[in-house]
Amino acid sequence: MTTGIGNRESGIAKRAACATFALLVAVSLPACSILGNGSPRDRASIYAPDPRIQADPAWPDVTWQLAIAPATASRTSDTLRIAVRPTPGEIQVYRGASWAKTPTDMLEDAVLRGLEDSGKIPAVARQGSGIAADFKLVMDLRRFEADYAGRAAPTATVEVNAKLLHSIDQQVVASRTFLATHAAASTAVQDAAASFEPALAQIARDIDGWVLTSGEAHIRVHGDGRAR
Repeated sequence: MTTGIGNRESGIAKRAACATFALLVAVSLPACSILGNGSPRDRASIYAPDPRIQADPAWPDVTWQLAIAPATASRTSDTLRIAVRPTPGEIQVYRGASWAKTPTDMLEDAVLRGLEDSGKIPAVARQGSGIAADFKLVMDLRRFEADYAGRAAPTATVEVNAKLLHSIDQQVVASRTFLATHAAASTAVQDAAASFEPALAQIARDIDGWVLTSGEAHIRVHGDGRAR
């Protein structure tokens, strides 16, 4: 009798396991089907601008260090969706296309790498990295969109407000708003996305040169006052 009960319990357990497996399969299949059947039109295109900045020889060689604070932006600007402005006052996104990184991350990366590669500053890093920074760069990304502005093809538009702060007293040393644009070759999504790379390169280069010049001017007028 004990064996019979054990067999029945074993059979119930097996049927329960099979039912659970079937339920998991049934639940997982719809989730997988969202990816489509693998045809090109079902795949999302991911774009990753990779701007490279050429330092201006006229930029000053400095001896101070810089920390870059996390850039801020509105929710509509700092998204992986690629924003497009077909008409003034209207924002849409390109279907089936996205950025590999958020616009604020792309901005920070471009500015940081430009300064690092310039050879004009001994140390630059993101805030919280542990370096004894003399200045801090704060950036607010106001626009990061493909703007038609009445034209036949869109223009990559990047607008950033930047503030340079003296680390010891948090005094604003300089403040400026930067705007960079670059026309897309056509209305195609890939051309619109590609136009952001030169626009990012331009705005990062402008910010880098301004940071070096403004920080050095402050040091010359107000003396060392170093954080370290």
